[in-house]
Amino acid sequence: MAEKLIMKRPEALTDKEFTYCPGCLHGVAHRLVAEILDEMELTQNTIMVAPVGCSVFAYEFFNVDGTVAAHGRATAVATGIKRAMPDRTVFTYQGDGDLAAIGTAETIHSANRGEKFTTIFINNAIYGMTGGQMAPTTLEGMKTTTSPYGRDVNDVGYPIHVCELLQNLKGVAYLERVALFTPQQIQKAKKAIKKAFTAQQKGLGYSLIEIVSTCPTNWGQTPLESIEWAKDKMISEFPLGVFVDRVGDDK
Repeated sequence: MAEKLIMKRPEALTDKEFTYCPGCLHGVAHRLVAEILDEMELTQNTIMVAPVGCSVFAYEFFNVDGTVAAHGRATAVATGIKRAMPDRTVFTYQGDGDLAAIGTAETIHSANRGEKFTTIFINNAIYGMTGGQMAPTTLEGMKTTTSPYGRDVNDVGYPIHVCELLQNLKGVAYLERVALFTPQQIQKAKKAIKKAFTAQQKGLGYSLIEIVSTCPTNWGQTPLESIEWAKDKMISEFPLGVFVDRVGDDK
């Protein structure tokens, strides 16, 4: 019986081994983005901007042109690239510390100006690469290396909700929060990513997909424990759904 090919590595991914911790969902997010680039035939015309953080080497994993921005400046760099080469597909790939802390201003103003690129935003409620410090998205009462007794909102404020923060900006074309904890959620996340890139292809404005994810290493949990914890704690704080949709039916 002849062998049948069921699945293969997307052309938009290189064969370099991921450097992420076991159980980290960056790899799943990378594959979804790569599949969409291939399916939309964008791979040969795409430029990515990597952040400072766990995905700082993302430019080595995606088989597209890419660069690294200074911490928090990915959307500023992407703005320059897209304006200089408007025919290219441009996307940033950023974590919560990069995008929602030091990069807050760049994120808000890129969205408000309606810059025509796409942001893939990973929210795992913690600083991953630098040792598990409290991030803007860290949950109330959540323990980190810099909040060993739990996040005290009376001292450091509440978790920042990026989608809710951006949803009233007129430059935003597509905005959705998804998760990667179940096969169904993964399929829905892929559809959301496709719609975000469709918004860019149509020149409608800024698009961002927030992906609620995990960090087993810095959470001090096994991969399975981290997924169950995220289902229980993260989704209630960061509800999934579409916040802005100017794309409509993209079929």
